[in-house]
Amino acid sequence: MERQKPIVIGHRGAAGEAPENTLASFALALEQGAEGIELDVHITKDGEIVVCHDPTLERTTNGAGCICEMTWDAVKQLDAGAWFSEAFRGERVPLLREVFALVPAGILINVEVKHSYEGRMEHALLDFLRKSGRLEDVVISSFDHKCIRRIKQAEPAAKVGLLYAANLLNHAAYAQQMDIDVFSLHPYFHSFDQDDVDGAAAAELAVYPYTVNRPEDYQRMIDYGVTGIITDYPGRLAEFLK
Repeated sequence: MERQKPIVIGHRGAAGEAPENTLASFALALEQGAEGIELDVHITKDGEIVVCHDPTLERTTNGAGCICEMTWDAVKQLDAGAWFSEAFRGERVPLLREVFALVPAGILINVEVKHSYEGRMEHALLDFLRKSGRLEDVVISSFDHKCIRRIKQAEPAAKVGLLYAANLLNHAAYAQQMDIDVFSLHPYFHSFDQDDVDGAAAAELAVYPYTVNRPEDYQRMIDYGVTGIITDYPGRLAEFLK
């Protein structure tokens, strides 16, 4: 039986060709044929969910400081595009709700929670997702598996995924030992093999490896039969899959 092609998931949008986690990056990923996007979230001092990988602003903006110690009004003044290219000057750190407004319903949105912030992120994120009416489109993942457990317990309808880099003895068994229903595994793409993917499929777990950028690695993931591939270059992967 022919395996289904993996879906194309843009890592922080199209992070290889546009400033990561900006509306320009997500728009480019969609234009290039991405069927899903991956993004990272932090929360401001005044409770706004912003899309940014780092907890601080130095690397990807012209500002500085910890997001959780700043107001949204301060964060939104910053330039989040010029560091990547002059062509993107004026791009700013977006709110999660702005990304949802950009991305059509039916496109997978993988929200990676970088930090719980003593539960503030969990409560704010679930409140937003419930009001958005798009829980079905979203997979919430994190390296903090205790956080993922709390999110699932608080909202049974949420799809949750385990993000990790370790080559576990049994990937599916790790997910199954948790006392929640895990939807997906998000392993580093070098940290699993064919047996691990087969085991995940048998356990009805989706597999979304990160971050895959080379053609030979695309092919290996396709051969393994993963559910989706997270890449900085969604356009390249979409062309490769053709």
